[in-house]
Amino acid sequence: MGLVTPGIGLIFWMLLAFSLVFILLKKFAWKPILKMLKDRDDHIAQSLKAADNAREEMQKLQADNENVLKEARRERDVLMQEARQIKDKIIADAKTQAQGEADKIISAARQEIEKEKVAAIQEMKTKIAEFSVDVAGKILRKELSAEAKQTEYISKLIDELNIN
Repeated sequence: MGLVTPGIGLIFWMLLAFSLVFILLKKFAWKPILKMLKDRDDHIAQSLKAADNAREEMQKLQADNENVLKEARRERDVLMQEARQIKDKIIADAKTQAQGEADKIISAARQEIEKEKVAAIQEMKTKIAEFSVDVAGKILRKELSAEAKQTEYISKLIDELNIN
């Protein structure tokens, strides 16, 4: 049974070696390991805090983006409304101007028609007068073809002249 039970010397040297390793680890390795763990814990905490800040910033940016989009849509709607109003005004002005031009053209045409009418009536009067003179001339020639009738007609005209 000597293999199963350790000797006192072995236990002493094992305790001495363990204590020496424990003291060396405590003095030289334990503080840097704990410091490294604490630094890592701090780094993770800062990373989580930075991630939360980034998430909050993203939410703020999304809210700002939505506000900017709403404002842009509102401005677009206002511009579209203004454009429609301008278009309607331009169309109304064009219709008014076209109506005015049409009225001027119609008025000018009516005046031209009236001028043509007056000219046609004047020409008809002239032609009727010419025809009347021709007809009267032919009638007088026929009536005054005899010499006695001519003398009688001349006497009548002279009597009318004396009266006037």
